[in-house]
Amino acid sequence: MSKKLALFLCFLSILLVNLTSFGQGRSIPTNDSLFNLVSDGVNQSSWDELNYIWLSDSCDETYGFLPCTSTVLGNIFLIIVYGYVMFLSAKLLSAGSEILLQILGPGIIGGLFLPLLSAVPDATIILASGLSGDTATAQSQVSVGMGLLAGSNVMLLTILWGTCLIVGKCDLENSVAVDEKDTKSFSLTGSGVSTDIWTSYAAGIMVISIIPFVIVQLPQVFPTTSDSSLPVLISLIVAICFVIAYSIYQVFQPWIQKRKLAYAKHKHMMSEILKQLRTNALGRFLTDDGAPDKVVIEKLFRTLDLNSDGYLNTTDLRSLIIGIEFDDGEDININEATSLVMKDFDTTHDSKIDVDEFFKGISRWINKAKHAAMMDRGKVPLSMKLLDDYDKQTKEEQDRYGDHIDEIVEDVKNAPWHASKAVLMLLLGTILAAVVADPLVDAVDNFSTATSIPTFFVSFVILPFVSSSEIVSTLIFVSRKKQRSASLAYSEIYGSVTMSNILSLAVFLGLVYIRNLTWSFSAEVLVIIIVCILMGVVACCRTTFPVWLCFGAVMLYPLSLLLVYILEYVFGWS
Repeated sequence: MSKKLALFLCFLSILLVNLTSFGQGRSIPTNDSLFNLVSDGVNQSSWDELNYIWLSDSCDETYGFLPCTSTVLGNIFLIIVYGYVMFLSAKLLSAGSEILLQILGPGIIGGLFLPLLSAVPDATIILASGLSGDTATAQSQVSVGMGLLAGSNVMLLTILWGTCLIVGKCDLENSVAVDEKDTKSFSLTGSGVSTDIWTSYAAGIMVISIIPFVIVQLPQVFPTTSDSSLPVLISLIVAICFVIAYSIYQVFQPWIQKRKLAYAKHKHMMSEILKQLRTNALGRFLTDDGAPDKVVIEKLFRTLDLNSDGYLNTTDLRSLIIGIEFDDGEDININEATSLVMKDFDTTHDSKIDVDEFFKGISRWINKAKHAAMMDRGKVPLSMKLLDDYDKQTKEEQDRYGDHIDEIVEDVKNAPWHASKAVLMLLLGTILAAVVADPLVDAVDNFSTATSIPTFFVSFVILPFVSSSEIVSTLIFVSRKKQRSASLAYSEIYGSVTMSNILSLAVFLGLVYIRNLTWSFSAEVLVIIIVCILMGVVACCRTTFPVWLCFGAVMLYPLSLLLVYILEYVFGWS
């Protein structure tokens, strides 16, 4: 990467020197040729036509020395050059972030610092689009920022989302993708991708993150004569609050995951103990309506009371729990299980359980199993199946919550050197993004003027591909054809869209408010809201996605462009 970057920057420097050091001549108006000049002594014949192609009196050189042009081909070349530099910036930021994450782990770095860095390329382009020139110029160029904002979200949730589904597809068995098994070719219903429950949570957060968009659009839905900048300010404040809240959630997410996993293990252990008690009971453990049989429970209590003192102590409970065998062969933590039963049953806190406490404790656990069955199926199964179904449900829940808990901080050798390298990569990426953002926006704006294509559509299609480093890393993740890697890939997509919806939007709203620009992006915002809700709801409601869903996702991309065109140029929303 560093060698390629050095070679490219060297080439770019030579090109800029050549393009900005043409000889100057005095024009003599004749009808013979556009290029008849009287030379001042510098031989420039080889550059005259190139000078005409690349330089024009109708454009302003960025920073006073970077080349500009009003021609179509010239602006295409400049967009490619500046776009590639911006892409390198995004790659440097992504690579540096990953190194720091390996060294320092999630926490503050992974949860707060790195998500903010991932939005730097988009944020710099949005800033450049609204800070240039006077208010009229900013109002014209700010469409580049909105095009990037909408284009990034739509591209990630449609083209990249669908591509990941195709690249990462595995055979579906019992509605779950089987890791590393892809034998059904391109089966629309027999192949697909499965993700974990945390990915669904990420999609849900993404849907919530569109609230600032909804707030800023309210005056367009309910016209009012009050200050038009007030909704922009309110939306800006809400977006900033969302950035803070999301960063805090990212910081504490590992802790939340561990707490949920502990609770899932608690419930699974409880279900296993109930099954063991049912096995040891001398008679039917539950009545026909699923309630515990008090007579049988009392007989069971006397069976467990080894010293016949009328109480169950830790020794009695350990004897019960030692006989439990998990279906998957997992060893149970006897001390943890003993403490669980004692804590839940011993309401008098005297470290022993009498027969009344034992019966009431069993009743509470069975009621929890009934509640879980009602939440899952809407009805309570027959008494014989109640505990078996509850055990299966708790085991699946434990597996879902435990999928990401094995993430550990890698023991990176020579950590200080790698940390210094990562910091330099982050600094270089940030500097490149800041330097190249303004000329890239100017090139897009000039290309739009030369082709008469609205600026929004140019930036919508082009800029997301040069500022999104997630594309390559996400496809690499999902190509491993495992549920875990697919979960990471789709979580990265939803996380990137969430940061765009709150952080990039906050930057954009800040520009609009501070520079007193007119908010005229109803069609663009509506497209963002529709795509985020559609894809977010799909991801929240299911964890397995068959291949046929990729066609619907990809089709949303051209439909989004068509919808913006119809709303703006047919219905005149802007």
